[in-house]
Amino acid sequence: MPPCHRFVFSLWCVVAPLAAQETSDPTEAFTKVDTMIPMRDGVRLHTSIFVPKADHGPLPFMLQRTPYGIDETPRRALAGYMKALVDEGYVFVFQDIRGRFKSEGRFVMQRPPRSSSDPRAIDESTDAYDTIDWLLKNVARHNGRAGMLGISYDGWLTAMALLDPHPALRAVSPQASPADMFLGDDFHHNGAFRLSYGFEYAVLTEASDTNAQFTFDRYDTFDWYLALGALSNANARYLHGSLPSWNDFVAHPNYDAFWQRQAIGPYLSRVAVPTLNVGGWWDQEDFYGPLKIYELLERHDSLNRNFLVVGPWNHGGWARGPGNQLGNIRFGVNTGEYFRDSVQATFFAHYLKDKPLDLPERTSRARDLYFASAGRLSFERPPLERAPSAFDSYVSDPAHPVPYRNRPIEPTYYPKGSGWYTWLLQDQRFVQSRPDVLSWETEPLGEDVVVRGDIVAHLFAATTGSDADWIVKLIDVYPDDHPTDPTLGGYQLMVANDVFRGRFRNGFERPEPIVPNAVVEYVVDLHTQDYRFLRGHRIMVQVQSTWFPIIDRNPQTYVPNIFLAKDSDYRKATHRIYRSARYPSRVTLAVAAP
Repeated sequence: MPPCHRFVFSLWCVVAPLAAQETSDPTEAFTKVDTMIPMRDGVRLHTSIFVPKADHGPLPFMLQRTPYGIDETPRRALAGYMKALVDEGYVFVFQDIRGRFKSEGRFVMQRPPRSSSDPRAIDESTDAYDTIDWLLKNVARHNGRAGMLGISYDGWLTAMALLDPHPALRAVSPQASPADMFLGDDFHHNGAFRLSYGFEYAVLTEASDTNAQFTFDRYDTFDWYLALGALSNANARYLHGSLPSWNDFVAHPNYDAFWQRQAIGPYLSRVAVPTLNVGGWWDQEDFYGPLKIYELLERHDSLNRNFLVVGPWNHGGWARGPGNQLGNIRFGVNTGEYFRDSVQATFFAHYLKDKPLDLPERTSRARDLYFASAGRLSFERPPLERAPSAFDSYVSDPAHPVPYRNRPIEPTYYPKGSGWYTWLLQDQRFVQSRPDVLSWETEPLGEDVVVRGDIVAHLFAATTGSDADWIVKLIDVYPDDHPTDPTLGGYQLMVANDVFRGRFRNGFERPEPIVPNAVVEYVVDLHTQDYRFLRGHRIMVQVQSTWFPIIDRNPQTYVPNIFLAKDSDYRKATHRIYRSARYPSRVTLAVAAP
């Protein structure tokens, strides 16, 4: 990301995933119109339009497009996520996208942008354009302006509307939007496949035209995915080629034209519409996307119309509840309410109603934290006299992978409650004592250390295998004697993390086997943070090579396509992490200047 980050709102804590909403029905204040809006190719999309009964004069449109069904969406959204917008006054429009619920046409997961050479082609951008055009011509009492917003897939649909925006589209807020499904969002991180999420989401969206759930025969899906064995068994035993997305995963194991065509980055060549990008520090699904979209647009933002809000939330956590707790972390600030009332509503009111807007910027500088002997982590570079072969090692066994969160691991969308929504905040002590997890930590900090910006891990590593995954976690270790909450004594809170699949070290398009026992530098992007490590806390870094089942098991024996690997390809390997002057494994932090 650029050295100057435009963060509107940033705290170190996160909001609760669920919260009670108002019990009254907010839709009663509107006149509702259900209609089928025709697109340029004749396909009609189911749309609900909510016009305020009170006479506010001409109002802007606020459009949300979704694959998840709009029958229940308005009541929930207008009572919570959009309440401040309701108070401000808009005509609200909700729409089922192609092939989902009551809309016509065929659903295509992450439909790629259309080719400019085909004037008859359609994509999500043309559908947004045609919808706004129809609204302007068929709905009375508007002021000629429209805004769009949405979270997750809805956020991606909002971002797609940027590619060829209708002239009346004057402000957009893509929130938790994916940007690249191979490099950093829902389905892959740095080429490593997000197994449990990819499998269960494909079932959710493609097993029917509404929403579906896979029926697991184990409550703890860790056991189910481990018993599944090689990824090739998924189609052979269960799916039988029925899910297009899973078939695409199998057919495209590398960053080929299929994934590149979906990625939004190459199309973001201008800031055509003022854009409020929104993400959460503990987003379990799409943290990469909002940062990447902001970064790419920022290169073209000569008019200062591109903004980034990253706050203390999980996936979509800013849209619900007061925002004063998530998981075991409590704090005294209603961050969600602040965002909805003072950031989101203010942004749209400025660009759709000409009201004031003022957003700040922040800066930082880079500092390195080096791995040292005896599990120590230090801002001091390793001395030259240290043996160049100094390392720590562990055995990674695909038959006994490290769980990514505390077990039992319920299904992602388990209707009776799942730890999925807050797993990024789980106390990491549940894996610290494992022999296949390495840890390094500082002494108790003598002063606060504020990380504000990019975090990058540089691992100098070797393996006895011919492929490996490298997982790096930056952790805040609380004091054993916590001053306000004894249950948080010694708590290990994950602040940043990611995985890198070693075969892609020289490029994601052409994987290569790793030369056994060769020392290689792996650069793992841990993205960005705005976080204060308090005086008396410790900073910890953990490294491991399995994170199951959110990340599929690397066979550690190179095969051209892991989706076609056999059970016999999965083998133990010994991994070494070096920590010498010649091979200085470290994590580079953007630390705020005092």
